[in-house]
Amino acid sequence: MEWLNAHTFLRVPARDWAAAALTVVAAYALLSSILRLICNRLEAHARDTGHRFDALTAAVLRDTHPLFIGLAALLAGSYFIDLPNRIANKLDHVWFVIIGFQIALWLNRGVKLWARERLSAQSNATRNPVITSMVAWVLRFALWSMLMLGILANVGVNITAFVASLGVGGVAVALAVQNVLSDLFASLAIGLDKPFEIGDFIVVESIAGTVQHVGLKTTRIRSLSGEEIVTSNTALLKSTIHNYKRMSERRIVFTFGVTYDARAAQLQKIPEIVRRAVEAAGNTRFDRAHFKEFGENALNFEVVYFVTDPDFNLYMDIQQRINLSILEGLENLGTAFALPTRTIQLVRRDGEPVEPEDLGGHAASGGAPRMRTR
Repeated sequence: MEWLNAHTFLRVPARDWAAAALTVVAAYALLSSILRLICNRLEAHARDTGHRFDALTAAVLRDTHPLFIGLAALLAGSYFIDLPNRIANKLDHVWFVIIGFQIALWLNRGVKLWARERLSAQSNATRNPVITSMVAWVLRFALWSMLMLGILANVGVNITAFVASLGVGGVAVALAVQNVLSDLFASLAIGLDKPFEIGDFIVVESIAGTVQHVGLKTTRIRSLSGEEIVTSNTALLKSTIHNYKRMSERRIVFTFGVTYDARAAQLQKIPEIVRRAVEAAGNTRFDRAHFKEFGENALNFEVVYFVTDPDFNLYMDIQQRINLSILEGLENLGTAFALPTRTIQLVRRDGEPVEPEDLGGHAASGGAPRMRTR
């Protein structure tokens, strides 16, 4: 003790240096122990109750950097040393910077963990991760902006003029990157309105494929032929989007025609043949089948039915079975599908029809025949 009282270093008694060193060690050990205890308690409580907030808080606190604990311990020890006034007056600012940075790091870590958990929970679902990514980005940007402004205000900088200058600069930057901002807000619109989600099969103009990724600027679509198509979010929202993934069922309309030599009794039986064919195909709901019109070359029927599953391959299998059943039914009925035909009638110049037996000598008394089609 006598030696500590008798000696000085940098005009500070050795006893003060010793007290400061002991305070630094004790403060570092105490802060580390308190953090470890809090984390252990939160993790135990999370295991018992299943609360995700407790586990998230424990993970954030465990991410405390040892450097900040050491700096806090050094500041605590500095109060045992008689520092010059110009340095001692700055200690409060240093405390603000250290505590502010550590709180910002905690919040930043919390936002990262929250976003990662949300995105991993959405990986196996058909939900759009754009909102989660954008919210995380906005929160982190706001967090660090507030920290920097707080530090500047604490050290005496006039942040009012600084914020005003940032506003002017922000307008200039926004004009320069307006295309990027347009895609950014289009991404936000996709996340909020959800016209499609990851995993949906969509058709946009000439693009048809499955949505693989929705980013802040572009959306990636895996086409039917296998290549990845990258399109901007703005261009995507300007087009009409057909989302086939959200179909609950397919409405199918098709027509066919039978020959004109079919009798009325046969035509009356055709809708029933169609109905049986649709109902027997499976995964269908029959709506109607009607003799629609007298066509140019056929007696036309129109059929409407529903496939109760949106799968396209299933629809094609069902349509094939229906077509084969209708073909078989028409064969059993004694009629057939109509083929495109045209009737040609030959008449003489005087308007009299030409008989088939007259075609061999067309220099008859009525003059050469001419052709009239219908």
